[in-house]
Amino acid sequence: MLGLAIACVVSATAWVYLVAAHGGYWLTGQRLPRPGSGDPGAKAHPGNGAWPPVAAVVPARNEADSLPVTLPALLGQDYPGPFRVFLVDDGSDDGTGPVAAELGEKAAGDGGAPLTVVAGAARPDGWAGKVWAMAQGLAAAGDAAGDAPGYVLFTDADIAWGPTALRDLVRAAEADDRDLVSQMVLLRAQTAWERVIVPAFVYFFAQLYPFRTVNDPRRRTAAAAGGCMLVRRSALDAAGGLAPISGALIDDVAFGTLLKGNGGRIWLGLTTDIRSARPYPGLSSLWHMIARSAYTQLRYNPALLAGTLIGLLLLYAAPPAGVIAALIGWAAGGTGAGIAVAGLAGLAGWTLMTVSYGPMLRFYRLSPLRAPALPLVALLYAAMTADSARRHYRGQAVSWRGRAAARV
Repeated sequence: MLGLAIACVVSATAWVYLVAAHGGYWLTGQRLPRPGSGDPGAKAHPGNGAWPPVAAVVPARNEADSLPVTLPALLGQDYPGPFRVFLVDDGSDDGTGPVAAELGEKAAGDGGAPLTVVAGAARPDGWAGKVWAMAQGLAAAGDAAGDAPGYVLFTDADIAWGPTALRDLVRAAEADDRDLVSQMVLLRAQTAWERVIVPAFVYFFAQLYPFRTVNDPRRRTAAAAGGCMLVRRSALDAAGGLAPISGALIDDVAFGTLLKGNGGRIWLGLTTDIRSARPYPGLSSLWHMIARSAYTQLRYNPALLAGTLIGLLLLYAAPPAGVIAALIGWAAGGTGAGIAVAGLAGLAGWTLMTVSYGPMLRFYRLSPLRAPALPLVALLYAAMTADSARRHYRGQAVSWRGRAAARV
């Protein structure tokens, strides 16, 4: 009981720090200002009155089913300035290119943005598949006739855009002089397993990369969310383009790190105006989504893996274990100090953990009564992380849309 009591005290102390001093990671207030809100970033148009040209780059591999749901909204953005879309068909075998071209023709007839479908070339050695697709779209945007883009929007083929989302991004970038504005899109949380896994995924991501800290130019912490990254073209060029992160398998975090490391001002927040349309119908699909990159995030380092698993157990499993052990001990007539410390410290840690998860559940319009079960979700994530390492050592490479990346 003494060992568990010590673990509970350490965990409770860690939760006090996380809730009080870790960049407010558990709050959901980092969002773009709305026009009319009184925020300086919510002005109706950029400071100089002109809307800069924007080019959207959409890597797409085997996305024929997703595009009819998502591409028309992107092409139909209510953006006052010049706007073009470049979709890179990255070796699809399901007719992604022709589907995109047909949707582009229809959107053009309705006054939508021009669409260019780029046939992806073979991936060179040293390039991750998605980053190579992004690079080809970026090159096509630079070669296109007309206005050179002041901003490049990197997004995914499964992302559904609200009508004014692009306008809001550009307005925020111009008003606050940000070189990168990125938003964590609203992931699907409709099936039972999506409701268990998805809010925790965003919560854990924010715990690793507190948005408020990411947005502070004085802090080194950097990240981005790959479904929505609006970058100033001049800042990207100054950072060397995409070549410095050519091999990145977690491209969005690498992208944010690249821009901020080169002196760029970046911003990361949440949104409900941009949503992921990709379904995860069961635990297996969600498990793969996490496990395919978890060990990559740990740089394939066994020591980091062990530390992560121990940390998850200490932070999330120890508090409820302390409470349960204390209740059992008291029921059996125990009165030792170890029982009391384990129970009280465990309850404090579990309470802080539960409180910190509430805002994310509310953001996803889920009941806060789910919050006390976060330790069980964390154990699932620990298992997914361990499985990610297992896959790596068994030679199962990371894949993007059905294509394996080179093993590290």
